[in-house]
Amino acid sequence: MARITLTTALIVLLTVLVSCSTYDTGKGRLMPTPAGSIAAAPQKASREPDIVEQVVSYRQAYRQSLDLLVQHYFKAGSNMKMQWAEKELAALDTIPKYRYIIEAEVAGPNLKARASIPEADKLYEEALQLEKAAGPIPVVKAFVRDDNLLRLALEKYNRLISRHPTSDKIDDAAFRAGEIYDYYKDYTIALLYYQRAYQWDPETVYPARFKTAFILDRRLHRRAEALPLYKEAIEKEVIHHDLRDYAEKRIKELSEGKEGIK
Repeated sequence: MARITLTTALIVLLTVLVSCSTYDTGKGRLMPTPAGSIAAAPQKASREPDIVEQVVSYRQAYRQSLDLLVQHYFKAGSNMKMQWAEKELAALDTIPKYRYIIEAEVAGPNLKARASIPEADKLYEEALQLEKAAGPIPVVKAFVRDDNLLRLALEKYNRLISRHPTSDKIDDAAFRAGEIYDYYKDYTIALLYYQRAYQWDPETVYPARFKTAFILDRRLHRRAEALPLYKEAIEKEVIHHDLRDYAEKRIKELSEGKEGIK
């Protein structure tokens, strides 16, 4: 009898808990997905920087408005609506938010790395320290890197490029940023930054041409463009003998029309 009573009590408790978890979810008040095409927003900007700035502004305004709504419902004692606003606010953190302006793209290929600028040097050292602190860190027989530190490093490299376009560190910043984008497998962006490194300083100490050729060859399969860059890497860059051997091998294979090994 006691066992039956305990079982009944558990069933009642579970029923109450399930009911609580699904009570006043607001499902009936969710906005419907529009059928067919969605009406275009008013055209307030036509240039990419202006449109992106508008998007960032709207993101911030949306978050601030939801914050105000949560506070309003809290003061009004409307727990149901406050929970809805809190859920919508929490969902904002799960939506990917991209940085659409790519600094190396905006800067163009014609900058010259020539001036010693203390502020730029400081930014570069700060970025380099952040990148080093990001790892790789050994974790259970594998190696990982700290994403947040890498992104902070990227911010500083890009800030250097945008704020100090004549600095003699812009090629360094471009190459280091290219390495991080390469790590994230953002190959098209990494390619651009590697290119900028040798465009901004044709005598850069980094194997930027080799890296550009490798991405064109192995990642983007644009091998006709890769071939002359492998040749330039051998002619103009001081690269490790392993990279030189690889470049020579690929030059031979590509010249003979062979894809070669991966």
